[in-house]
Amino acid sequence: MHVTRPDDPAPGARPSRVLLVEDEPNILELLTSSLELSGFATRGAPDAESALVGLADFDPDIAVVDVSLPGRSGLELVEDLRGTCPGLAVLFLTARDTVEDRLAGLRAGADDYVTKPFSLEEVVLRLRAILRRSGAAEKTHVLSYADLELDDEAHEVRRGGVPVPLSPTEYALLRYLLLNAGRVVGKTQILDQVWGGHTDDTRVVELYISYLRRKLDDNDDARLIHTVRGVGYSLRSPHRGRTR
Repeated sequence: MHVTRPDDPAPGARPSRVLLVEDEPNILELLTSSLELSGFATRGAPDAESALVGLADFDPDIAVVDVSLPGRSGLELVEDLRGTCPGLAVLFLTARDTVEDRLAGLRAGADDYVTKPFSLEEVVLRLRAILRRSGAAEKTHVLSYADLELDDEAHEVRRGGVPVPLSPTEYALLRYLLLNAGRVVGKTQILDQVWGGHTDDTRVVELYISYLRRKLDDNDDARLIHTVRGVGYSLRSPHRGRTR
């Protein structure tokens, strides 16, 4: 079964790739989760050296760089990044917002900057705006598996070409399952990625899985969402069999 994900490009079309350079693990994890749920492919690095090593097989369209990195600063790193990836778009993250800081970022070639603490939604919107301006905007917005499609551009879901109305939480849950199609994901993983760790009650996951099944899997013979007892859930082809 062929799976189309943001990190599994179709010929001639792939999602925007974001290099994340941030030394605070919690911020890096939150950015990674938020951007991947928004349809980007990401590569994370905690410092300048790791970021440069990670360029070899990633080819980013844009870099999100913390100005205050350990060792070499983000301002210095950008020059090296663009030496390897000419024209790379850059969004700076900074804890400082003085005129001098903004000018330093602009001189280093920043396309935009976000001041900490920041909204994850704001980062996503600014990235998309930069990519539109630079001509490197996402070329595909559709995740698909079997006869299921999730269109990020229109924020719509279709099964067999028929629109399926979902709530924002149902949409986010289905998107996470699609990104991990063919794999088994545990309830705790789902809580972390979809609910952001704001609850540890796994019954919430069970409830929303049941909502999705009622809307997507009314035919048991064509069920895509499967329960793996004692482990979690998996989105997979009905032809591969199911545990429940």
